[in-house]
Amino acid sequence: MAEIPVYLFLGFLDGGKTTFINDTLRDKNFQNKERTLCILFEDGDEELDTSKYSNGENVTVVVADGKENLTTKFLEDSLKSAKAERVMLEYNGMWTLQELGMVLPRNWQIYQIMMFADANNFESYNNNMRQLMYDKLNSTEVVFFNRCKKSLDKMPLHTIVRAVSRRTAIVYEYEDGTIENDDIEDPLPYDMDAPIVEVKDEDFGLLYLDAIDKPQNYDGKTIRFKALVARSPRFPRGSFVGGRFAMACCAEDIQYVGFMCKWKKADSVKNKGWYMITAEVKAERDKMFNGELGPMLYVTDVKSAEKPQEETVYFS
Repeated sequence: MAEIPVYLFLGFLDGGKTTFINDTLRDKNFQNKERTLCILFEDGDEELDTSKYSNGENVTVVVADGKENLTTKFLEDSLKSAKAERVMLEYNGMWTLQELGMVLPRNWQIYQIMMFADANNFESYNNNMRQLMYDKLNSTEVVFFNRCKKSLDKMPLHTIVRAVSRRTAIVYEYEDGTIENDDIEDPLPYDMDAPIVEVKDEDFGLLYLDAIDKPQNYDGKTIRFKALVARSPRFPRGSFVGGRFAMACCAEDIQYVGFMCKWKKADSVKNKGWYMITAEVKAERDKMFNGELGPMLYVTDVKSAEKPQEETVYFS
């Protein structure tokens, strides 16, 4: 069964989802011979007019705002009827992503998730529907704030997004059509200037992402963190991996991630054992980093530890 790429558009009513889909389908760089199915689970003010697309004959639009249509059969039947090879899905902001995940056909693979919001009412939505807002922000790759005024105070919007996810990109679109990427720097939840950088259990995901992305910032730093140890005959002698199981967006996406730790007493630690690890970080080029710069940990101390209250960490 062929894999069907799905582009998922999130946000609340009149947040700008349909406008973006319209602009994308008008873009000749997006248009090709692939047949596209657009499913709109929200009936907003703007409509998709296939007559305005250069390749409109290959675009099928299905408006299905009722929740009774949120079924595997409806999705599969719509795809079959359109003979489509890819899907653009505008999701209802009042429904959870778990509900979509339960009915998404097995061969439909989400390629990209984007969220759209009116900058003028985003805070109000967050105050009144925080759980639904969290549900969307926790999974999206980028948030587009549209209808921005030049006088916009970006910090409240930035803070709401970052309270949920540090990995999500933020883009502001102003009323005159100009685009601006968010450039507000977020402080790390641990003190990088401390003699020993103490990382809380819940912050391991952030440590991992930041150290992998910017190993030079950790070069020469001593860090301490709790980890689930992995040992394998495939690892170099005198080494083990200290890491955690991490979830990027959903339970099916959980994977083990960690740092290669070098220690002369590596044989003394148990596979799948919990330890508090203290190590000096060196930014090195190694084949495990595909020749690029990466964080290699040189262990100075290892102590047995109780497993954390929450064994899975999040990249946010």
